[in-house]
Amino acid sequence: MKQNRIRARIFQIIMIIYLAAVGFLCFANFHKLPSVPKMLFGIPIDKVVHFCMFFPFPILAFLAYDRLTKTPWQALAALISICAIGCAFAGLTEVVQDFLPYRVKDLNDFGSDCLAVGIASVLVFIVDVSKMKKE
Repeated sequence: MKQNRIRARIFQIIMIIYLAAVGFLCFANFHKLPSVPKMLFGIPIDKVVHFCMFFPFPILAFLAYDRLTKTPWQALAALISICAIGCAFAGLTEVVQDFLPYRVKDLNDFGSDCLAVGIASVLVFIVDVSKMKKE
């Protein structure tokens, strides 16, 4: 039991570091960096970056809590909560960007963020429920 709490505490710290890193990436001024390709397999590269930034959110959020889900219904509630919080965080980053003179609010970035949070949340849900069946 104590080992699970230590593991959860470690993931909570990692989650805080992750949130700070995402905040930095969303709010920093990167205009002086060299140019990068605009597309990756026909997808705008900034959307790929947004997807990659937000994909870990549900995984880290799930790992940060010391096995709170014991039934599929609790796992579903966790999935919905994590998705809602992740999308709210994504929306907040876009709103704040609107107030920065060197950044631009983009609803398509928000869509990429929410897509990543949704896909990762479903994967976490599947893993969580499959672990329940094995126990």
